[in-house]
Amino acid sequence: MRDLQMIENELVPVYQTSTGEKVVYGTELHDVLEVKSNYREWIIRRVSDIGAIENEDFQGVEISTPSGQMRKEHIIQLDIAKEMAMLEKNEKGRQVRRYFIQIERKYKEDSLEGVSSELKAILFVDKRVSQVENRVNILEDKMVIDYNQQRVLRDKISATVLRWLGGKESKAYRCIGKKVFSECNHDFQNYFRINSRNNTPKCRFDEAITYIEQWEPSNNTKLLIRNQNLG
Repeated sequence: MRDLQMIENELVPVYQTSTGEKVVYGTELHDVLEVKSNYREWIIRRVSDIGAIENEDFQGVEISTPSGQMRKEHIIQLDIAKEMAMLEKNEKGRQVRRYFIQIERKYKEDSLEGVSSELKAILFVDKRVSQVENRVNILEDKMVIDYNQQRVLRDKISATVLRWLGGKESKAYRCIGKKVFSECNHDFQNYFRINSRNNTPKCRFDEAITYIEQWEPSNNTKLLIRNQNLG
């Protein structure tokens, strides 16, 4: 599997093995996905998440760096790499997933010469299904959260802000509660580039919940909360 030929490099470099398999390097996928955790932690977690099997779905190899040192690398089957991208649950992950789907479709079409008409018909149906899935993905990207999700998001923000203020009985809540709620909403809208919390993209709802759970006030606001509650 080490004799690889690069065949695509628009987003993530994609290689082809001597037997025609499409693969990617784990470190290159990790870099394009802009993952915050380091590569070693990420690859171990993702391989476990999807139940990938070594020497079947991916292969661990040692690669020489320009400095002459050896580093651990992983050569990953394209369909497995697509699952890893999906698990990122963000726009970059969706972008990489769509890119891989386009490559799969392109090389599937290129390999139809000499195929029987019956098999071509089956593949045509499969292509139509993929097109429908792609259109659904586009629609999902444009949909915003529904009423129930708006309520969940509102309650999450309320719980997070109250936790930082010290609860409804705190002096900080009475004196600067509105300021802290406003700061949280402002940070949220800036992060998701929306003009209203209710316009949060439906496909990013899980990401929105995680953002709120991990949100922190600015250092100045933290100091203000502390002074209010100690005063």
